[in-house]
Amino acid sequence: MVFVHGAGGSNAVWFKQLRDFKKHFNVLLIDLRGHGKSKKHYSEEEIYKFNEIALDVVRTMDHLKIEKAHFVGISLGCIIIRAIDKLAPGLAESIILGGAVIQFNKKINTLLATAKLLQSILPYMWLYRLNAWILIPSKKHAESRNLFISEAVKLGKNEFRKWLKMSNEIKENLQEYLIKEASAPVLYLMGDGDHMFLPMVSNLVKKHLNSHLEIIRNSGHVCNLDQPEVFNERAIEFINSITKKEHDLNVSY
Repeated sequence: MVFVHGAGGSNAVWFKQLRDFKKHFNVLLIDLRGHGKSKKHYSEEEIYKFNEIALDVVRTMDHLKIEKAHFVGISLGCIIIRAIDKLAPGLAESIILGGAVIQFNKKINTLLATAKLLQSILPYMWLYRLNAWILIPSKKHAESRNLFISEAVKLGKNEFRKWLKMSNEIKENLQEYLIKEASAPVLYLMGDGDHMFLPMVSNLVKKHLNSHLEIIRNSGHVCNLDQPEVFNERAIEFINSITKKEHDLNVSY
């Protein structure tokens, strides 16, 4: 299992998944470029490219001699996984996308434009907190919102700006992913309170034959933290169903 966090996070966002998944799988937690423990490997001046960030994950797997894996992503980490699948088709046996970001709607475009306009004036954490409150407005999901914010504090201003600069690249990739399906079966796990992205995912799975949506009740955007037991159970069931199908096909041959 390869876990990919979202922008501003780190592998700490998966602490409620580790115990359950380690019972069934070998687990690889990725810190994306400039995040978590990977931050020390990149200079402040270095410019990031979106596909290079996806290739970081591929190269890490190559280094560890991992030929195939099940991928789990949350929020913007889902876009990284789709990029990995595009650059290295067949590397993913299955894909699980939680709180998936699949499209930039008018509200997100406005947020990005505001952030770019004000980034040199306002502290980046003001902008990030605003983003967190818009994505996760409910008091019921305060724990996940607070972790969202606390991890971003560790990110720092320079890293925030580097990722913000990639927004146009990310947007271009999303347009392609809306049309082209992934090379592996996809499970979307979305909170019923994810007001920003759930409607878009609901529409997408009607068009993509290889995708399935499950809605988690009493959960917001960061559904792996809001309802971890349900998230873990449904993800593991999905992977087991994929593995069983592959086994049955091999037996039939």
